[in-house]
Amino acid sequence: MIENNASVDISSLNEKIERESAFVDVLTREINKVIVGQKEMVERLLIGLLGQGHILLEGVPGLAKTLAINSLSQAVAGSFSRIQFTPDLLPADVVGTMIYNMKVNDFSIKKGPIFANFVLADEINRAPAKVQSALLEAMQEKQVTIGDTTFKLDRPFLVMATQNPVEQEGTYPLPEAQVDRFMLKTVIKYPQMAEEQLIVRANLKGAFDKINQVVTLEQISRAQAAVREVYMDEKIEKYILDIIFATRFPEKYNLEELKPLINFGASPRGSINLATAAKCYAFIKRRGYVIPEDVRAVVYDVLRHRIGITYEAEAENVTSEDIISKIVNEIEVP
Repeated sequence: MIENNASVDISSLNEKIERESAFVDVLTREINKVIVGQKEMVERLLIGLLGQGHILLEGVPGLAKTLAINSLSQAVAGSFSRIQFTPDLLPADVVGTMIYNMKVNDFSIKKGPIFANFVLADEINRAPAKVQSALLEAMQEKQVTIGDTTFKLDRPFLVMATQNPVEQEGTYPLPEAQVDRFMLKTVIKYPQMAEEQLIVRANLKGAFDKINQVVTLEQISRAQAAVREVYMDEKIEKYILDIIFATRFPEKYNLEELKPLINFGASPRGSINLATAAKCYAFIKRRGYVIPEDVRAVVYDVLRHRIGITYEAEAENVTSEDIISKIVNEIEVP
């Protein structure tokens, strides 16, 4: 599977990644003290953190979305802020504003809640486009301009935005171009019955374990750098590009039946994020190289919000996930 490249010593790289990723198990265990089940959500949070991306979570209320990112921030001793998106929210409520200070007869800057390591944007689709774009600009540029002063945002910087798929009245759906800024879109399912029994018991007791700091922000920064070193063979790169190009030109990949169902395919951000997420997944699995299974493990989260479906697809009840399944099953695995 892995051709040992002359310039890449896989065994020493493997040792390095195993060393650098040792904290992943400790961090996951710590978060799991309060998060029962939801293994995939916790894993995706770590992928977003290590890949320096952002996550869009879709799920009904009460699935521990807020608790998950709050627990992560406590476990790495990062700053956490929560922004409840509402129709009357203003961009200044997110990024901050200039306030006139009578004492000094001048304006001073009041920073908004975006200035934190971990930001929860709760029900992002409840706020108008102006507010959404203020947040998304900060996510993309990793900086904020208030007045004529530009501030770099704290590192690491992770935004987790949530969407409620049930109540769509009075909401402002995120435009496709803006949804593309999220590295992953994860759909959260209900817990299993046994898991929910544990959740009920813990809540009735009121006995939740305290989250301790088990990782430093410096370790996270080192891990983010190490993720970039994870080896990706040219065959895996080609596999990723085949998947992306099949969303744009399905007819070239024996998938003519998808042509009328796809409005637009994944952008180059899709290729970059699929490669990055696959590297992060390999890192979490404590491996110094990417295998096709890593790509397949993250492909739905990276692409489900990047494929536009046509009215014809909607009429036939075909989702972007159905399209991804057909593509992944058709493309030859290296």
